[in-house]
Amino acid sequence: MLKLSKIATITLFSALAVNQAYAQHKPVAVVNGTAISQAAVDMHIKAAASKGTEDSPELRLAIKEEMINREIMAQEAVKQGLDKQPETIEQFELAKQTVLVNSFLQNYLKNHPISEDAIKQEFENIKKTTGGKEYNTSHILVKTESEAKSIAAQLKKKAKFEDLAKKHSLDQGSNANGGALGWALPGNFTPAFADALVNLKKNGVSAPVQSEAGWHLIKQDGVRDFKFPDYRDVKGNIMRRLQQQSILDAVSDMRAKAKIE
Repeated sequence: MLKLSKIATITLFSALAVNQAYAQHKPVAVVNGTAISQAAVDMHIKAAASKGTEDSPELRLAIKEEMINREIMAQEAVKQGLDKQPETIEQFELAKQTVLVNSFLQNYLKNHPISEDAIKQEFENIKKTTGGKEYNTSHILVKTESEAKSIAAQLKKKAKFEDLAKKHSLDQGSNANGGALGWALPGNFTPAFADALVNLKKNGVSAPVQSEAGWHLIKQDGVRDFKFPDYRDVKGNIMRRLQQQSILDAVSDMRAKAKIE
């Protein structure tokens, strides 16, 4: 049997490596001398997969054809001098900024992962502050305290809460339903609103309560036990919330060090 020399063997494997590298970096198409890379196609495949589209030869072909069309149009735009227009240049800068911001966020989250212990601790904190009850709530929102007191006086004269809410409440999301907000945890409301709510008996109506939105008359329509969701069901949401807070803290620190005029 013919044996390859050591040099021949090295040469053979070197050639194979070059061919494999070329296959990996070979463009999927070349449009008027401009290459469309496999990496660019793969990025579009990844984006489609993130939206639930399954990878397939048909999808890859469609993306390839779309990228060819886009390259043709982009080249034509340059021929027409559209890349020199002030609005186009501004859009280039905005697109560049968006890419850089996304890269910063991805890199920051990679280097500042949220630990399992931090997620569990936040879960326990939320569970502790949430409480074990949720309330079926209605309210009437008006602009001034005097309006709220006037409506409260009408309620004492047996006027119907639902009718007054439809007539007077500024809350467009609930006034058509007689002020009904549905079942909610006290923590979903402002502290003053929540304090008034939890101290009401069923069908009881609060004295006027002020918030940033105006003045509220709050009605408690029922109360029931609240079953807090399992850790595994909310872990993802808690992690994302902690990530967002971590990013906000980092941006706040950077702003403090930045020269802003």
